[in-house]
Amino acid sequence: MSQPWPPAPGQPQQPHQPPQAPYGAPAPGGFPPPMAPPAARQGNAGLAVALGVVVTLVAAGIYGAVLKAVDGASIGYAALAVGALIGAVVGKVGGRGAALPVIAAVLGLAGLYLGQVFGMALITADVAHATLTETVFSHFDLVHAVWKEYLGPIDVVFYLLAGAGGFQVAKKLGA
Repeated sequence: MSQPWPPAPGQPQQPHQPPQAPYGAPAPGGFPPPMAPPAARQGNAGLAVALGVVVTLVAAGIYGAVLKAVDGASIGYAALAVGALIGAVVGKVGGRGAALPVIAAVLGLAGLYLGQVFGMALITADVAHATLTETVFSHFDLVHAVWKEYLGPIDVVFYLLAGAGGFQVAKKLGA
């Protein structure tokens, strides 16, 4: 076996060093350089509003059917769910936009109103032994009168829940 030559007198022995990486390259076995932050998600505001309108109509239909099933008794969680569902679609599809949470809140209010009117139309058609289309198109004044009679002070809270749910969920998911 051959021994390395001893260092010259007065010279410290140099420890064995691994090869150096070029300047700026990560060291072997070290951590990789930090990654750039992900790009902000771009959304499609027009598609978000269009889908928001579709979800508003669907949620209103479901809410109206629930109202008929419980004979017109309002359910606060259902009002909040209408707004939150609309806000989720608008926020996810639309991305970041200052106007989208406001649009989701307005659609939440519209969804709750349309749901209540649809529920009252279903109940009125059932009581009058008429078809739903006949009740809505021929006797909408009666449906609207029933809806106005049905409203109570608690409905203000339900409308606030629907609007706030749409706004908050759209804002949270759009970021």
